[in-house]
Amino acid sequence: MRTPHNDQLSEPDRAGRRGQHVPERRCVITGEVSPAERLVRLALSPDGDIAPDVLGKAPGRGAWIGVDRATLEAAQAKGKLKGGLARALQDSNFTIPDDLGARIEAQLARATLDRLGLESRSGTLLSGNEKIETAARKGQVRLLLHASDAGEDGRKKLAQAWRVGEDAEGSGREGLVLPVDRSTLSMALGRENAVHLALTDARAAARVLAHLSRWQFFTGWSRDAANRDSDPHAPPLAGEDKIGAAPTGSAASDAF
Repeated sequence: MRTPHNDQLSEPDRAGRRGQHVPERRCVITGEVSPAERLVRLALSPDGDIAPDVLGKAPGRGAWIGVDRATLEAAQAKGKLKGGLARALQDSNFTIPDDLGARIEAQLARATLDRLGLESRSGTLLSGNEKIETAARKGQVRLLLHASDAGEDGRKKLAQAWRVGEDAEGSGREGLVLPVDRSTLSMALGRENAVHLALTDARAAARVLAHLSRWQFFTGWSRDAANRDSDPHAPPLAGEDKIGAAPTGSAASDAF
């Protein structure tokens, strides 16, 4: 995955510049190598089934993929995924479920929503137009998010407040549109009418963005898909501790 020169660095990129070790893995489909947190791990269960392990915590052997759902399903249909997994796992005695892509997408969605829920309980997540607008104008917002069915006027108003607070008027910076509607978002967070969200802590924003960027990349959720002005790869933020655009492109992985 690339990091455009005018984008803020992701957490693994920052860690690399600080001389810290950044675990990397190779994609069994593309052969490309990228930081592990940008990829999706596939775990081999004791029963011989391949299952998604988006948190990378399942025991046993596994391999990694860094492609979107369409590419994964095409590789699965052609047998390329089976061959790549067999080489990485050094074993061909396993079963890949037909709905692997759907399972991965569901896990990525759940991981992102769970992360938002944790940030909500820790006090780093704001909801409600007035609260977000006030914090944005004070320069306290690190990441701005909207439900997929959020109104355009509301999104633009909060984006303008964010730009004012960051002294970035004229930059065109927008919040990110989530691949879920307000009903799903409200249920996940246990809040009524959660349409707009804002992270007020840089580390919290980085944690959410790490999950969100993988989810958006895998599903192909983009400016065109959402028919929005928001793009997860476009808006760099000012300041080293602010969260910027998520890196994009193909990813990579190694058997693990």
